[in-house]
Amino acid sequence: MPGSWGTIASILDAERHRCILWLPVLVGIGIGIYFALPVEPPASLASILAIFAIGGLIAAYCWPALRPLILLPVAISIGLAAAQWRSQHVAAPVLDGRYGPAPVFGRVVQVDRLPTGPRVILDQVTLSRIGPGQTPDRIRIRLHRGSPVQIGDRISVFAKLRPPPPPVAPGAYDFQRAAWFKRIGAVGFALGPVRPQETLQSPRGAEGLTMGISRLRQRIAGRLRAALPGQAGQIAAALLVGDRSGLDRAVVEAMRDSGLAHLLAISGLHVGLVAATLFFAIRLLLTLIEPIALRWPVKKIAAFMAFLGAFAYLLLAGATIPTQRAFLMTGIVLLAVMLDRTAISLRLVAAAAAIILILAPESLTGASFQLSFAAVVALVAVYEGVGHRLRSRSGPRSVARRLALYMAGVGLTTLIAGAATGLIALHHFGRFAQFGVVANLIAVPVTALWIMPWGVVALILYPFGLDFIALQAMAQGIEVVLAVSRTVAAWPGAVTLLPTMPIAGLLLVAFGGLWLCLWSGRMRFFGVLGLVAGVLTIPLTPRPDILVSEDGRLMAVRMADGRLSLSSNRVQKFAARVWLERDGARDGSIWPTEASTDRWMACDLAGCIYRPGRRVAALVRDGRALAEDCLNTAIVISIVPVRRRCSAPALVIDRFDLWRGGAHAVWLGQDTVSATSVGTVRGVRPWVWQPAKLRLQAAQRR
Repeated sequence: MPGSWGTIASILDAERHRCILWLPVLVGIGIGIYFALPVEPPASLASILAIFAIGGLIAAYCWPALRPLILLPVAISIGLAAAQWRSQHVAAPVLDGRYGPAPVFGRVVQVDRLPTGPRVILDQVTLSRIGPGQTPDRIRIRLHRGSPVQIGDRISVFAKLRPPPPPVAPGAYDFQRAAWFKRIGAVGFALGPVRPQETLQSPRGAEGLTMGISRLRQRIAGRLRAALPGQAGQIAAALLVGDRSGLDRAVVEAMRDSGLAHLLAISGLHVGLVAATLFFAIRLLLTLIEPIALRWPVKKIAAFMAFLGAFAYLLLAGATIPTQRAFLMTGIVLLAVMLDRTAISLRLVAAAAAIILILAPESLTGASFQLSFAAVVALVAVYEGVGHRLRSRSGPRSVARRLALYMAGVGLTTLIAGAATGLIALHHFGRFAQFGVVANLIAVPVTALWIMPWGVVALILYPFGLDFIALQAMAQGIEVVLAVSRTVAAWPGAVTLLPTMPIAGLLLVAFGGLWLCLWSGRMRFFGVLGLVAGVLTIPLTPRPDILVSEDGRLMAVRMADGRLSLSSNRVQKFAARVWLERDGARDGSIWPTEASTDRWMACDLAGCIYRPGRRVAALVRDGRALAEDCLNTAIVISIVPVRRRCSAPALVIDRFDLWRGGAHAVWLGQDTVSATSVGTVRGVRPWVWQPAKLRLQAAQRR
């Protein structure tokens, strides 16, 4: 036993220099604890934790020997405090119920050009019959096709609004939470044309600068679409300014099924390519000028100019989370070049992660943060391990050998990034691209060596109106990538659909992957156990047998073949698509009008009887069927209120339960019946909207 403790102590001592890499992980744990709480902690908790963190940092400085033990709770406290402070800081009114049809006034701050028409976000909102204290700071409205709106316009439109919708199933994407942190308090659609309003005054200061950059992004995106008709212009807008709103769904599906979806999101690849293009071009240009090359540090000047170019690209791309992460890392790399230091390391990645998590804690729950950092951590960890071997074998190389090494590097990078992001994608999207390596071997070099360099040239020439030639060259590369995506996506078995990985599986995969990447010795391979355990949660987690939407208009049941069958294909189409995607299916059958072929379901005008085994469930549409169903079935799910005594069934869900708890999921066991709702999973949090009557009842119970 003493020998075992000595071995463990020696291993930890050998890894002590890598303990710092776990600090952002601990910050993330604190953030995760905050978002997992069923109720909002006291408002003073953030301040108490901040004071504790400051005291802990002082103690860690005074007692270095106890530093690891002290920093562990300090880092977790920093994450929890940052998340709560951020949630309080962005707090804004949420529309209390439905509004309209009625006039809506506001200023356009964002425009998404969708195929069905522009979707805009308005601030400085004015709603009739609603006071300023109850009016949302921002609202999102879908306008009619062809509506002429520009960023900065003040408009009036006749519209219907509602609070941001909750998840369509327990554990599904939480748009309400995302809207809360974006200060969006209502969503809706226009019922009439847009009427421009007089602008009172032009914004100044930081607001004016932000608005000006947004207008510039919109003008550049419009220029790209005008110069490159079709999807080439839409992809150019996605690559150069981060505007993906005009992409056809078929193109997005093909890119996703071929493993090329990462090319559509501005990330480390794009920011790195912009910085690299500027760095090498400026360095070459300065080297050709003999007086400058002999007297000035050309390499450092090029790095500084590339840093400025990367910062400009960050602003043009909208400063999204992946772009911020990519800019932070690229900026630190360029700073290292200017200071003659080692550029890329896991410490750099850890610093970028810590900064983003503290400034925007909500990003931890998003797919973009998880996928981008998973890819970067895995790549840096692998190349740190094999980099010295590659450098030791460096020497004179022919052009053919350099090309072969580059293609091998692209293939290895694709394998590493695909493996790191593929497991996380199973939680968010439930799909895995089988031939992503093949597609990336062609598409990534084309993007890196042709598309993005010409894109940088086009942005430089844009102010002079000379960008047309560069854009035409860029379009040729884009067409190659589109052809590759369509071809690979059409191959049989190109994509494997699986039920989405539960949150427990995501946590196991994340911890296992971090353990594998952040340690350096043999103990790192214990992380494989976490990866395997996370993947096993997919087949081991039971899928719901019955799903009910928040208003009861859509239901789904699992049939004898294991697939979901939907009550309708005309209502709640978004909810139906999410249910099927989370179940690992492309489509589902529709309920029979009388009896199903497997005899599991029989329907009439009053509702349906579902018999998957010994349990019998009544799915009630008409209240007149309740008297019989309450006596003869074990489960009653009714879209109308159950106002009579219905105690025989083991489970009763009616219209009031749906109104209070939102969408429900039901699991039927051999001898048990269990159910949960969106409201139960989410708890009582600031972003969880509830009707005023429910809030009053909750306050009275407290």
